Amino acid sequence: MKPRLFVVQPIMDVALRALEEHAEVEVFASERMISRDELKAALTRSDYLYTLGDTPIDADILDANPDLRGIAAMTMITNVIDLDAATERGIPVTNIDHVIQTTTCDLTMALIVGLATRLVEADRFTRSGRFRQEQSMSFLWHSLPGKVLGLIGMGGIGQQIAKRARAFEMEVIYTKRERLSLEQEQALGVGWVSDKDDVLRKADFVTLMASYNASTHLMIGSREFGLMKPTAFFVNSARGRIVDEAALLDALRSGAIAGAGLDVFWTEPPVGEPAPPEELFKMDNVILTPHIGSATYESRTLMSMMAAENMIAMIKGETPPNLLNPEAVKEPVS
Repeated sequence: MKPRLFVVQPIMDVALRALEEHAEVEVFASERMISRDELKAALTRSDYLYTLGDTPIDADILDANPDLRGIAAMTMITNVIDLDAATERGIPVTNIDHVIQTTTCDLTMALIVGLATRLVEADRFTRSGRFRQEQSMSFLWHSLPGKVLGLIGMGGIGQQIAKRARAFEMEVIYTKRERLSLEQEQALGVGWVSDKDDVLRKADFVTLMASYNASTHLMIGSREFGLMKPTAFFVNSARGRIVDEAALLDALRSGAIAGAGLDVFWTEPPVGEPAPPEELFKMDNVILTPHIGSATYESRTLMSMMAAENMIAMIKGETPPNLLNPEAVKEPVS
């Protein structure tokens, strides 16, 4: 008999078909996240778990089936999985390589271009029947050449953004704890600014590219928004809790900044169901996307197949490519 495998959300068909060759697969077929009780119930009838990015897997969840044979996570970051608890129970856990730099970068650039062109607002304007005349003064937007893009952080995604922004003839400045080499800066066409505050003061578009951790929690708040130009836009495709969301609302409400493009929010899993503040829905100068920085067909196909390959290796008794806790393997594997 094939082992029983539970998948916490729908995945790409190619990965599902690959898994079905090796296991009896049950999928939680819903757009919403699975509840804790539903996940616990599913684990009691499963041998393996295929999980996605923000589904919390803690000791309480694992206690529903401490004899689980393995967990494959379709995510690069596994901070929502209690790795110690899994290891104590002898449950191997895998993740996947970081494969979404280009995808997240492209979404971030889309938010920048969308804010500059007032794209979403222009769509609403036209659909509402208010379009009457070309070359009028009723709908003006901003050109990108010559504008300053300020990056808070400059990892792989930030470097991809810099390349695209330079293609739009933007000036790109960045701040980062560890400065890039001069050769890297010259190749990217970017300038380093040692003080984050100076990036905020100079930039026409501020893009948050920092990782979320204790040191970046609430890194951007009222003081930081107060440093920005009233004509500047703020873009966040990193993590919601780097930003004081109430302060961002105040800045948008008061006109302290010109607008914002947001792919992430304060309330997101694993701390709660996604819930952007309703006030944001009413603001024409804000573009909102549902945390889709990895959501291209190409990226999700690659991600789902990488996780499937990890899972299939575990089912076959082989060492999976991305094993995080080899000490959890109870017997030597080939």
